[in-house]
Amino acid sequence: MWIVWAILAALSAALVIVLTKAGLKNVDPNLAFAVQAVLIVLITWAVVSFKGNIGDLRMIEYNDWLLLIGAGVATTLSTLFSYKALSQGHASAVVTIERSSLVFALILSVVFLKEKLTWQIVVGAILVLAGAILIAVSKAK
Repeated sequence: MWIVWAILAALSAALVIVLTKAGLKNVDPNLAFAVQAVLIVLITWAVVSFKGNIGDLRMIEYNDWLLLIGAGVATTLSTLFSYKALSQGHASAVVTIERSSLVFALILSVVFLKEKLTWQIVVGAILVLAGAILIAVSKAK
């Protein structure tokens, strides 16, 4: 079932890029993200409440809090940087370069999570980087 969720996440992310790029025509990127962030907070807490998980907050351990807070900071910075890039560049180029984060995620997961690195992963990462470069260069002209 994880693959269905992953595909839905990819489709949602694509929709976010297109809608955000269109919405940034006359709106400051930081303000645009602030508006969307309010909705993110409301919707996610509504889901947590609906599922009855609010009480689980007390069970989150200190180290997990630190990791989740760090991820929250990284998410916020990533989105702010993405919105700034979208306000200045072509959506297809921005998202291609942004999604090359896959390569960084692979490297970090090998280093910190001790995940295995295979030749297929290395070749795939090289292809992702090559594709990102080709698309970014083609939009630069």
